[in-house]
Amino acid sequence: MKVLVTGATGFIGRRVVSRLREAGFGIRIASRQPQQLAGVDDAVALPNADASDEAFLALMREVTHVVHCAALNNDRNAGEADFQAVNAMLTGRLARAAAARTDGRFIYLSSLRAVVGAGFSGTIDETTPPAPQDAYGRSKREGEIKTLEAFAAAGRAGATALRLPPVYGEGMKGNLRGLTRLAANGLPLPEAALTAVRSLVSQDAVAGAVMHLLTRPTPLRPIYVLSDASPVAVSEIITAFRRGYGRPARLFPMPALPLRLLATLLGRQAPWQALMATQICDPSLLASEGWMPETDTLGRLEELARQAGQNDSGKRPGSAPSP
Repeated sequence: MKVLVTGATGFIGRRVVSRLREAGFGIRIASRQPQQLAGVDDAVALPNADASDEAFLALMREVTHVVHCAALNNDRNAGEADFQAVNAMLTGRLARAAAARTDGRFIYLSSLRAVVGAGFSGTIDETTPPAPQDAYGRSKREGEIKTLEAFAAAGRAGATALRLPPVYGEGMKGNLRGLTRLAANGLPLPEAALTAVRSLVSQDAVAGAVMHLLTRPTPLRPIYVLSDASPVAVSEIITAFRRGYGRPARLFPMPALPLRLLATLLGRQAPWQALMATQICDPSLLASEGWMPETDTLGRLEELARQAGQNDSGKRPGSAPSP
């Protein structure tokens, strides 16, 4: 049984490939960065969105399942057309080829941004009405639609989209990486700006969900929302990272009103709203089907920072994080 994994050299794709290999699956790796595939067995370049049908069908030779991790993420230099080409059109082409040539499952790694914007506050589950607010989110939602439509047009079930909150793990990027930098510098931070509660999901838990969905015998739902078992406050995230770095929390009390007024005066209302937004994911649907979410989010974050601090100390002999 062979699984085609796209984006296999990326942050999540690497862990998915590792988990599948451990389980004994054959792997075909496809990447939009073929220069990273030298020396890798059964590795191919992922076609562009405008490639021929034959190029996509060729990927499916001897393949049973597809896990589509490849994506254009929140790149500030990308426009609407760029996001649509990679996250929507390429996804649709791949799903059509999989529906035509494979007899297994197609798992598309999507994002919460396919349904809510950064400033949304509330609980998100599979019934949350899609209302993406930016080019990235719109493209991910369109990718979901094209995936499900491709399998429906072929008269097949077996396709699903996993909506992910921010994913943490070794090599993480985006806002979580920014929070590790804040934690590492040790500067005092106003606790009032860090009260938002967020759902996260571990890199390992995502790979575990993929394994679970590829092997469970019952039909897949079209959408699943993933997250760790419990949401955490941004202040708790910072504190966990600082524990890992061996630093005190250094959060000082301060009313939120002056910070909000300053954001308004600077014309930064939208970033302030996004900073203060509480976004809680409900992973109970997939959990009810046997998947086990991560239960020690803060402990995992602390360990990530501890490992990062050790790696940094190893690169700079004699240096160590100061308290």
